[in-house]
Amino acid sequence: METATLNLLLADEVNDWDPFRLGGGFYDTEIADIVAAIHELDSVAELARRIQDIFEFSFEEKLPLDECRKAASRMLVLKTDSSCEI
Repeated sequence: METATLNLLLADEVNDWDPFRLGGGFYDTEIADIVAAIHELDSVAELARRIQDIFEFSFEEKLPLDECRKAASRMLVLKTDSSCEI
């Protein structure tokens, strides 16, 4: 899968998650930061903390780490699946 396609899938994942219940399409800045983090990190725990930090910086509210961990896990599966195509 191409990187651009993966990035779109990751954006969809964040919009579907909608952690602050603001509606899809509201998280463009956070999506850009999360996508960059996903390409950098392979650990669910590290990515979850980074996601938590990204949203806390933007919204001045800390998301539960468990929610971030679940989202990080789903996103890393997309990343892994994208690199396993033949």
